[in-house]
Amino acid sequence: MANGPVLVVDFGAQYAQLIARRVREAGVYSELVPHSMPVDEILAKDPKAIILSGGPASVFEPGAPTIDTKVFESGVPVLGICYGFQVMAYELGGKVDKAALGEYGKTSATIDDEGPGPRPPPATPPASSPTPPPSRPRG
Repeated sequence: MANGPVLVVDFGAQYAQLIARRVREAGVYSELVPHSMPVDEILAKDPKAIILSGGPASVFEPGAPTIDTKVFESGVPVLGICYGFQVMAYELGGKVDKAALGEYGKTSATIDDEGPGPRPPPATPPASSPTPPPSRPRG
């Protein structure tokens, strides 16, 4: 298992710092890194996991931030949140459509994996996504 931190890749979300703090509050060291950091530098930190934050962009905008697919081929677990999920789906060949209306409100989240580490309680986080991926990519 990797000995490094959980890396939070910042795509411009207002809550990227909060993600990193919540990971630390769960007893795991985390670092916030810019989306522009080269993938080799990201992987050189020997991350336990990578979290792709949300952000204001759409994968359809010219010049929208992206992530090198070597991240997904590295064997490091990756979690995408909002834009991070969209860019992950897009880069892995999933179908991402523009939504007519954004999705805003509350959703439920439960972690059902029996893996190692502390289990957070079920939560009702706010949800906002202007571009939901309608189909899963490979992987």
